[in-house]
Amino acid sequence: VQLQASGGGLVQAGESLTLSCAASGRNWYTMGWFRQTPGKEREFVAAIARNGGSTVYGDFVGGRFTISRDKYTVYLQIISLKPEDTAVYSCAASNEYNSAYFGDQTTYTMWGQGTQVTVSS
Repeated sequence: VQLQASGGGLVQAGESLTLSCAASGRNWYTMGWFRQTPGKEREFVAAIARNGGSTVYGDFVGGRFTISRDKYTVYLQIISLKPEDTAVYSCAASNEYNSAYFGDQTTYTMWGQGTQVTVSS
């Protein structure tokens, strides 16, 4: 079982980007996205339950991030990108049912490799 993230790259401020993360071989109940920049703690971005039943977003999101999923793949659309969105974005998966814990990184038992997003001003 693996998580494979893709879709990162170098973009201009104001542009949009969609990240994808495919879970091979397993339909996890909860899939989420986190991001990290050098020297900072990993930050929760968003998570979504199976069948899109519950979605939870990080406090900083402010409407520019949208998480969605199908059975095996979770997506993260980011609009109006800002230089401060520059980070390594990682996907994660768990079978936690309680959405109160979706933002807690210790909830997640499977992590994918990150994909770098760099936003130039």
